Amino acid sequence: MPANRLPLLILTMSILYIFIVPDDPFVFKLFFKLIPMAMILMYAFEQSGRWKSKTHWLLLCGLIFSMLGDGTIHWFILGLSAFLIGHLFYITGFLTRWNFSVIRMLYAIPVGIYAILFGRRLIQALNESGEQSLVIPVLLYILVISIMTWSAMMTGNRWALWGSILFVISDSVLAWNMFVSPIPNAAELIMLTYYSAQFLIAHSLFTIVKNSHRLVW
Repeated sequence: MPANRLPLLILTMSILYIFIVPDDPFVFKLFFKLIPMAMILMYAFEQSGRWKSKTHWLLLCGLIFSMLGDGTIHWFILGLSAFLIGHLFYITGFLTRWNFSVIRMLYAIPVGIYAILFGRRLIQALNESGEQSLVIPVLLYILVISIMTWSAMMTGNRWALWGSILFVISDSVLAWNMFVSPIPNAAELIMLTYYSAQFLIAHSLFTIVKNSHRLVW
C-alpha cells in the first residue's frame, strides 16, 4: 500500500474507533483500537526506508511496545509496563540522534517542573484513594516519559518533539481522569492526542536520520 494513502486511512480508522465503535463487546472494541496503531506501524516502516538504521529500529520497537500497551492497558500495570518499555526504546533511539543546543538543554527545566508538580498531585490522589501500591509504578512512568520528551527535544526534530509532547498530554489526561477527577470527554481527548503522538513519531522516521538537519530548530 502506498505510504501516502496510509495517513488518510489512519485518520479514518482513528475517528471510527474513537467516535463510532461501541464499547461492548470488549474484544470488538479492542480490535478496532489496535487497527490505527497497526497502520501507524506500517507507516513507520515505510517512512524509515529500505535500509533502516539503529535509530529506525529502536523507534520501531517503541511503536511495537506501545501497541502492546494499547492491547493490555485494561490490565493497568501490564499495559503501563509495556508503555514503559516502549518509552525506553524511544529514549534510546532519540539519544542516538543527539543534537546539542543550550536552548534545547534548558527545555529540561519546564519538563522537570511539570513532572514534579503533576507527580505530586498524583501521589496525593493515590494516597487519598488508598492505592499506595501504584505510587512507585506511576512515578517511574512519569520519570521515563519526561526523559523521553526531553530526549525528543534534543534531536532537534520537530515531528519527534511534537509527538512526545502530545504523548505527555494524552497520558496526563488519562492519569488525571483516572486518579484525580473526571475530565469531560476524556476518552476522546486521550485517544486523539495519543494517535496523533504516535503518528508524528512515526513520521519523524523519514527525517530524523538522513535529513534531520532540515528540521533542526
